[in-house]
Amino acid sequence: MTTKGFARTALIVALLCIPALQAGAATDQKLLDAARAQQPAVIQSLHDMVAIESGSDDAAGLDRMAKYCEQRLRALGAKTAIVPAANGKPPGLVQGTFTGTGKLRILLIAHMDTVYRQGILNTEPYHRDGNKLYGPGIADDKGGIATILGALAILQKQGWKDYAQLTVLFNPDEEIGSPGSGSIIQKLGSENDVVLSYEPSPSKEVAGHEGVLMKAAGIGLLRIVVHGRAAHAGAAPEQGRNALVELAYQLVQTRDVYKSVPGLQMHWTTASGGDVNNQIPATAEAGADVRITEPDAGEKLLAAVKAKVDEHHLVPDTQDDVTFRIGRPIFVAGERGMALAKMAQSIYAELGEGELAEETSRPLPENAGEFRKLMFVPVAGGGTDAGFAAASGKPAVLESLGLAGWGYHAKNEYIEIDSIVPRLYLTSRMLMELGKQADAGHKL
Repeated sequence: MTTKGFARTALIVALLCIPALQAGAATDQKLLDAARAQQPAVIQSLHDMVAIESGSDDAAGLDRMAKYCEQRLRALGAKTAIVPAANGKPPGLVQGTFTGTGKLRILLIAHMDTVYRQGILNTEPYHRDGNKLYGPGIADDKGGIATILGALAILQKQGWKDYAQLTVLFNPDEEIGSPGSGSIIQKLGSENDVVLSYEPSPSKEVAGHEGVLMKAAGIGLLRIVVHGRAAHAGAAPEQGRNALVELAYQLVQTRDVYKSVPGLQMHWTTASGGDVNNQIPATAEAGADVRITEPDAGEKLLAAVKAKVDEHHLVPDTQDDVTFRIGRPIFVAGERGMALAKMAQSIYAELGEGELAEETSRPLPENAGEFRKLMFVPVAGGGTDAGFAAASGKPAVLESLGLAGWGYHAKNEYIEIDSIVPRLYLTSRMLMELGKQADAGHKL
């Protein structure tokens, strides 16, 4: 290991032992005022980004999002670049790099793509209703991008430079498993001390409190391909071996197999077979979405499904091939992520005395909506790029630092406006504290 490598390893170890913030520490009023002043700009950013439809398969929309994000990062003083995706598909990843005067190396990540098809704004336009802002992708994950940009604007005005390098990465393919960006995120993660990921936090209306995520499922694909025999469907159907019928049978046979394997869930989600109407299909295939929360669960599932398929074939002389692959690794915050989560919880405690419901016995101050607790969300079924970022085991990683919201991947997706100021304060305050601790050489 090089001298530089030893120094960085020592810093990572130090970050594991970051001194806890003093319980009930006073609010950094200057920072809180700056967060409040930044809220209108964040709302404008949300408006501008929601107006850009950027589904994972919308190359033109993603290109517009990439140009928007690159321009915003450049305006903040970053050295920017479009990093080609590992699979060669455009538009690539947007990377912004800031060089400071401290010791900390930190990576902030969020994604530009959404699950929505072109034209979604015609039926689900951006709009406000009380404390909610609605729009396709506004929480997942344009709220994360807006939080990063807003916090960096605050820190720029504060003149904060207590870091060696701060990297921002926005990728265009998270919603389809990050096939072109996962390896890039993993490599960058291994080169940084801390990674903060900006997927949304569940809304307070749904979860009761805002939160940070401690564990997220890995995502895998189980695939079954049936090989039969083609024949004329009218003249000689008995000479065929119907792969589509065999596939349908095996899907029913295996649909509940996952229930016998701890640490995962599985659901058949895609199927196809046959090319023409007058031919017995020779091949058919189906795919299942698999969510994994235990490291060896995928291999156990594959064995269990194979065993079930081999028990009986409805259509004789057919062959069923079952395969499994991991698309996105499991994310587990671990000890270092827990240290970051506890720091985040302490920072949130600076904003008030507890959850709002505990304050109803006496008159509330004007900013009572900011009085809140930050909970630890133990596990989520949705995958996250934090899994790639943490895969090397080198950085401390924390997830769900984006805005509080709900309705992801559904109708009427929204963010809660009163989460903007606390989330800006959280990111800004956490980065400042991490930089300070690293400069002071504290062991984490």
